[in-house]
Amino acid sequence: MEAFEYAIKKDVRNNPIVREVDEARQRELWTSVGIAGFLVVVLLFSAWQHFELLRHGYQIEALQRERAVEEETARRLRLEIETLQSPTRIEALAMEQLHLVAPSRDEAIVIERVVPADPPASSVVARR
Repeated sequence: MEAFEYAIKKDVRNNPIVREVDEARQRELWTSVGIAGFLVVVLLFSAWQHFELLRHGYQIEALQRERAVEEETARRLRLEIETLQSPTRIEALAMEQLHLVAPSRDEAIVIERVVPADPPASSVVARR
């Protein structure tokens, strides 16, 4: 009879095991994900600020170099204007290219600007 027992097929049901969701563990997981996400956002924001600061620093340096070049150009142009407006240069050009002659002392007339004097304080001004 014992052999007969082994020959009988036993019906064993392997039902899938259903795990219950551990709410505390899920809350802890989402809290950890939230904190990690917040730290990543803070890190990215601080990195963005740092790189913007560097970029603005490079722009300021470029603008300072450009300003120095422009100031040097302005200095050279002012010097050239002063050189071109020099009375001795103008006189030399007039004599060489236009064949003008310098006037003698008798031929030169010096015109002075006359500035009208202020009226005395006690004078009466007529009004209409």
